Amino acid sequence: MDSPIEPFTINVPDARLSKLKAKLELAEFPDEIPLAESWDYGVPVSDMKRLVEYWQNGFDWREEEKRLNSELPQFTTTIDIDGFGPIKIHFVHQRSSREEDAIPLVFCHGWPGSVLEVMKVLPLLTNPSDPSHPSFHVVAPSLPNFGFSSGPTKPGFAFNQYAETLHKLMLKLGYNRYATQGGDWGFGITRTLGVLYPDHIIASHVNYSWCKAPSLLRHPLLYLQSSSIFLDAQDKAGLARTKWFYDEGFGYNTLQSTRPMTVGLAIQDSPVALLSWIYEKLHDWTDSYPWKDDEILTWVSVYLFSEAGPAASGRIYYETTHPEKDTRILDYNAKVKLGVSTFPRDLIVSPSAYVRTLGKVVFEKRHESGGHFAAWERPNELVADLRDMFGPQSPVGAVVRGL
Repeated sequence: MDSPIEPFTINVPDARLSKLKAKLELAEFPDEIPLAESWDYGVPVSDMKRLVEYWQNGFDWREEEKRLNSELPQFTTTIDIDGFGPIKIHFVHQRSSREEDAIPLVFCHGWPGSVLEVMKVLPLLTNPSDPSHPSFHVVAPSLPNFGFSSGPTKPGFAFNQYAETLHKLMLKLGYNRYATQGGDWGFGITRTLGVLYPDHIIASHVNYSWCKAPSLLRHPLLYLQSSSIFLDAQDKAGLARTKWFYDEGFGYNTLQSTRPMTVGLAIQDSPVALLSWIYEKLHDWTDSYPWKDDEILTWVSVYLFSEAGPAASGRIYYETTHPEKDTRILDYNAKVKLGVSTFPRDLIVSPSAYVRTLGKVVFEKRHESGGHFAAWERPNELVADLRDMFGPQSPVGAVVRGL
């Protein structure tokens, strides 16, 4: 029997809030010696002391919970995944104010993000003030093992299964054809949607450019264009940023891809460990974004209070690097039109010649600022890109009008 779609309200039990405060009270910190205050070594101790003290004595989760519930129309349903059975999926779903020509859009988050990342772009996408702008019916799921979705209890839940989850959810909501948008893990998952279900995808937009350098045999022209003599200053800066990430910022990925439960035990038991683990990424992966303490603690609290627990979120790294089947998400996909927005302080910042090995690029924008969490850091810019890509004058406009 098909499970119903039910409204959802975040309501963390009082006992969990009390346990959090009790654990924060017992937190111990290293001495504040100079090296412990340098971001070169990780999160500064003084930052952690401030955040932990505020989390314990000043941060009001109930106020944040109330705000999230008022701004995000949330639902849950059960999706049956082949080989894994039913999984409860939490999602935001807001239909456009323009029913006659709105485009269904699935918005896919990554790690250490969550469904919260859709908050700033949601009203802009669903209710544009300019009637010439395209409008969207937006669906933003909490991925399995994230947020208020449950997760699988056996191994092997990788890109194919995440894509199957999103596709079946969109079909269940009545969207047989839809556009996709994603960064971080959302890049891999939406690319997999394009491989497995190309006939259902209107077009795909990504704000993350994970791709291979062109090869002489497969992409001879792009190979020539990727030569250093043709790369501009922005391309070279992007490659330098990518090198920094692999040299200095990739340790978390190696650990979660090989032994996710080792760090999982720490972040499951200790809210301080969870805060440190995520806060480092919020700092390092953004373009000098002025994080407020309330923002940081809300992001981290969603992980702490998640349905499957914070340890579960790291398993996506292990499963996607040990897959039973390779969906070849970095191969050229001629069946799905592609749009790419590149932000210079992202983690992997590829030249345009690299990006075009992914498929038929119908929209590309290289921004002057912004980092990994584009929808949060630069919501207006990301929405403008989606409007340009799906607008009536765009290469996908005719497809959209034919819905």
